[in-house]
Amino acid sequence: MKKYTQSAKKGEHKENWWVVDAEGQVLGRLATAIAARLRGKHNPAFTPHVDTGDAVVVINADKIVLTGKKLQKKIYYRHSGYIGGLTKITAEKLLEKRPEELIRHAVKGMLPKNKLGRKLFKKLKVYTGNTHPHKAQQPEAMAN
Repeated sequence: MKKYTQSAKKGEHKENWWVVDAEGQVLGRLATAIAARLRGKHNPAFTPHVDTGDAVVVINADKIVLTGKKLQKKIYYRHSGYIGGLTKITAEKLLEKRPEELIRHAVKGMLPKNKLGRKLFKKLKVYTGNTHPHKAQQPEAMAN
């Protein structure tokens, strides 16, 4: 009798939708849980080179928590592509201006840096308020 490991094939996995309330959650711990869910590591049929993950909707992104002095000391950099085009913003100001970018940036850094990672990242939806437009997908609440 031959035993072998079965790999998931493209299109075999039925995608589920999850909703996460970020209120009072620590940024890094929440981001690792979201990245694992996007990747499909919770799935017994997880295959590293195939998308076996689910879609994740994050609400209340503006109520995320950063520990220690990260709000004042953590700096995010961007470059426009022009000479002298480097701009930087602290986590505190980014949380005021675009709080959803904080979560997106943290999760994106935890995904693979290839085509699969870009595909997985598109399945992350982040919103500042308490509501989201994905009610039709009937997302389940994700326990953190």
